[in-house]
Amino acid sequence: MKLSINGTEVEAAEGQNVLEAALDAGIYIPHLCKHPDLEAVGGCRLCMVEVEGTDGPVCACKTPVAEGMVVSTTGEAAERVRKMAMELILATHPTDCTGCPKYGKCELQSMYQYMGVSPTRWRVKSRPVATDDKNPLITHMFTRCIRCGRCVRACRELRGVGVLDYQHTEEGIRIGTDGSVSLQQAGCRFCGACIEVCPTGSIVDTLNMFDENKSYADNVVPCRSGCPAHVDIPRYLRHIRNGEYTQAAAVVREKVPFPESLGDICVHNCQGACKRNGLNGTPVSVCRLKRAAAVRDEGTWKANVRHEPLTGKRVAVVGAGPAGLTAALYCAEKGHQVKVFEANEKVGGQMRYGIPAYRLPDETVDAEVATILEISQASDPEPRIELACGARVADPKALLSEGFDAVLVTIGTHDGTVLPMAGHDLEGVVRNTDFLKAARRGEAEDLTGLRVMVLGGGNVAYDCARTAVRLGAASVDMACLEAEAVMTSTPEERAEAAEEGVVLHDAYAFTSINESAEGSGKVGSMTIHKIERFYFDENHRAVTELLDGGEMTIDVDRVIFAVGQKPEGTADMGFELTHGPYIVADAEGKTSVEGVWAAGDCVTGTKSVIAAIAAGRECASAIDRALGGDGEIDGELTEHEAPCQHIGRAPEGFYGEAVQPQFRDAEERKHDFDVFECPYTEQEATCEASRCLQCDLRLTLTSPRLWNEY
Repeated sequence: MKLSINGTEVEAAEGQNVLEAALDAGIYIPHLCKHPDLEAVGGCRLCMVEVEGTDGPVCACKTPVAEGMVVSTTGEAAERVRKMAMELILATHPTDCTGCPKYGKCELQSMYQYMGVSPTRWRVKSRPVATDDKNPLITHMFTRCIRCGRCVRACRELRGVGVLDYQHTEEGIRIGTDGSVSLQQAGCRFCGACIEVCPTGSIVDTLNMFDENKSYADNVVPCRSGCPAHVDIPRYLRHIRNGEYTQAAAVVREKVPFPESLGDICVHNCQGACKRNGLNGTPVSVCRLKRAAAVRDEGTWKANVRHEPLTGKRVAVVGAGPAGLTAALYCAEKGHQVKVFEANEKVGGQMRYGIPAYRLPDETVDAEVATILEISQASDPEPRIELACGARVADPKALLSEGFDAVLVTIGTHDGTVLPMAGHDLEGVVRNTDFLKAARRGEAEDLTGLRVMVLGGGNVAYDCARTAVRLGAASVDMACLEAEAVMTSTPEERAEAAEEGVVLHDAYAFTSINESAEGSGKVGSMTIHKIERFYFDENHRAVTELLDGGEMTIDVDRVIFAVGQKPEGTADMGFELTHGPYIVADAEGKTSVEGVWAAGDCVTGTKSVIAAIAAGRECASAIDRALGGDGEIDGELTEHEAPCQHIGRAPEGFYGEAVQPQFRDAEERKHDFDVFECPYTEQEATCEASRCLQCDLRLTLTSPRLWNEY
């Protein structure tokens, strides 16, 4: 139907009100109680308009459109009611806007500026109601509340939670919970819908929760932005909660080709970013849930894999670790022929040779590599990815003259670091990389009856220590410079190792490795010294102050250095290097040699499998663009269904600790390299996925447009 608003003919759908018709036509009418996702209630009196043939101004949000209706938004009577309503709202509102979290984005501020209501006309009445900052994640500043009721309706109508309502208090009517109990006691899901619809910044995210250097979306969904590959975590957790494991695995595979491996060994940055850390200190077990989906994946998503036509371009990948294999897959999907050169006898890189089998078995790596080869292959007569194992490439740039159009170097960091301390050259001193690789190959020394000292405090050091336990060591000690509270290893890694008998000496300096009493040139003991203070000076040099009388000597037969690792052979490859052997590459992975890219640990230093995968993705995209493609490697492997907005009150157990999977007993597991942690059962997975706060639902709500956007 057609109507006239301010002399402009407007088309409106039957059932719309005047406010909706005007806004759809780009004609602004002030309004507060109406939100794009909520029905209007006509309470704010700011959307007053005049309709020809009607006595007095009416609420635009409560007036249905009619054929031939003539509407004026600027009539004198409507303006008078509107300004009076605004002045009444402002009478108890703080006059200082600059300290408000919504300054510059506040709907109220936008409206009084549009209406020309001057602050000098405000008859301000003090409303000193204390801010409620006792709840986690959400702060309620009552002095900024204008009682529009949006938060109440969003909580009730959009989310089906219904813990907020108008409350009669000694300070007057305000928004709160029945009985003034905490949000947690009331059953709040902490979904943030109330924050999203609040027009004034009365309900906000807890102070300092957001990083000003990140986008709003990244701050709202920190797990997704915290993941180096930006896996859509809330989306796949919803699938798991619904028992849709193949769909969940497909969502993960849209960003990474190693879901089960990551489910076993990922450093899970996402869990460190999870908002549940601020709720009860226990994040959702995103990593374990990834594994729960991967082990139940039926693979129906494979039919949706991208297979672009062959381009005739050839890409060489040097190094078949997670970065190299990831890049190979995406380059193949974009139509390029890929040959992967691997120096070792099998592919997998550090996933195979740097991580113990009790954490990540060969079978898992083999299966995921096989899937990569399978899904990369289209109907072409020749495979799109060719693997060449036992093929060490000393000069990657030379491959450009051998028919390859682009070269990617992803050789990892397989050269362990040995500190040049006294005794470092004694027999029995071992590098972490050599030790772990030998164990994975079944070539490790039998340590039965021997005493082992591991130097280092990261997860790799613990891998070495727990591997030594499984090789029969009589005792395993660990020493590291850091105090336990700041060690880079995960708390669960330390706890599991302690159960297996590993003894930690944290905050100790390494003094010397001592020769055995027989003078045989072999290790006999290790001297370490307790650190009283450790810091970096103004030149960023480490300063260690030792505790008087804190020296200790421990009898050992083997010393394993796990204090770092670096790339091998880069000095002779002709690239610009930094910090010794690391390859210099820009944000796209381009090296100093035209046509050659580099990614992963050989560029960044040893990080993580997920970081290497993310780097491989970036390089695949950049290489495709360089070869004439569009660089678009993202795909949709399963239908992207809109999430259900109606989530209901917090179920039983919602505020509890994370669900723990079953573990093999320490006395049993320390004698073999079998996987010791069982995947979640379906019931465990459902319970754990249900703990997700579903932060991403906030981003599905419509952001109201301010008047200057019309």
